[in-house]
Amino acid sequence: MVAIITVSECVGCGTCLDECPAEAITLNGDNIAVVDAGECLDCGACVDVCPTDAIAME
Repeated sequence: MVAIITVSECVGCGTCLDECPAEAITLNGDNIAVVDAGECLDCGACVDVCPTDAIAME
């Protein structure tokens, strides 16, 4: 499993970046979260803190 971002729901707040222990999430040029699947630990920490529920584990 890996964290998947729903682009239309992401507001670019950065909360998930701060919570990710693997530092696998960055913001792209459009201020949307992007997950590096190769670095993602599948822990779900980002899912728990996303205020818009834009992240799911798939």
